[in-house]
Amino acid sequence: MALPNIFTKDVSDHVIARINALKPDTQPGWGKMDVAQMLAHCCVAYEMTFEDNHPKPNFLMKWILKTFIKNGVTSETPYKRNAQTAPAFLIKGSRDFETEKRRLIGYIRKTHELGEAGFEGRASHSFGVLTIPEWNNMFYKHVDHHLNQFGV
Repeated sequence: MALPNIFTKDVSDHVIARINALKPDTQPGWGKMDVAQMLAHCCVAYEMTFEDNHPKPNFLMKWILKTFIKNGVTSETPYKRNAQTAPAFLIKGSRDFETEKRRLIGYIRKTHELGEAGFEGRASHSFGVLTIPEWNNMFYKHVDHHLNQFGV
């Protein structure tokens, strides 16, 4: 079964509504992050796509990521609870809830505005060129996993 298409208005609006249902004191059903850290954590995938503030993996690391990690990130298979997090996605210290919420919503809106055409033939930070379904799965599955973690 295909995951919902984050590039469509209906799906992106639904994801944003779920984000807006979060409160600064929303507690997770599992895991160690608080809600502001989770929002910052979800922003990392978008930062790696739209910003140039994360070092690119070297050749060997990129090969490892493409060979062993890519399918788990870009497939339709849901993430398991408490799965290991890549170092770049670890959020240490406190974060401002409203700032992180605005950032994540902005990234989701930008993804929708660019649409599928904005990702056709586009290389990801870690995995090389991805297909439209792989981009969609990577974006949607990650955010959905963490919104479920926080009960929205």
